[in-house]
Amino acid sequence: MAYEFTISGRISKPVHDVFEAVADPAKLSGYFTTGGAQGRLETGAVVQWDFHDFPGAFPVHVTEVVQDERIVLKWEAPEDGDAAGTYDTTVTMTFEAIAPDRTLVKIHEAGWRENAAGQKASYGNCEGWTGMLAAMKVYLEHGINLRQDFYK
Repeated sequence: MAYEFTISGRISKPVHDVFEAVADPAKLSGYFTTGGAQGRLETGAVVQWDFHDFPGAFPVHVTEVVQDERIVLKWEAPEDGDAAGTYDTTVTMTFEAIAPDRTLVKIHEAGWRENAAGQKASYGNCEGWTGMLAAMKVYLEHGINLRQDFYK
C-alpha cells in the first residue's frame, strides 16, 4: 500500500493572494515556517525552510511552479529509523479560484517507502500540512499567526 494523502481547505481570499502566501518567503514565514523561509518558490530553485518544531533548516527543491495554479516540491522524507537511508517525497499544492474572493487549496504528498517508518513519516507530514493550511487560512483572513510560540 502506497503512503500518500491529500488535504484541502477553502480560504476566503483571491487565488493570487493565497498562492503568494506560499510562494513568497516573507509571507510563508509569517504563519508557517516558524524559523523562517529563504528563497522564493520558483521552478528549479532550492530554498531553505526552518521550523522551531523540527530543528535545523533544510532544503526544499522546487520542481514546478505555475503562477496562481500549482507548486510542486521535493524534500527529504524523515528517516524515522528507516534502515534503507534517505529519499525524497513529492508535495503538490494546487490553487483553484472557486469565486472571486475564495480559493480551494489542495496539498498532496506522496513517495514514502512502504514500511513502518514511511507510514509514520506520512502521518506526521499529513498533520503538518493540515496545520499549515489552517494557519494560512487564519493568517490571510484575520492576520493572526496561529503558530507563534506554539512550538517553543
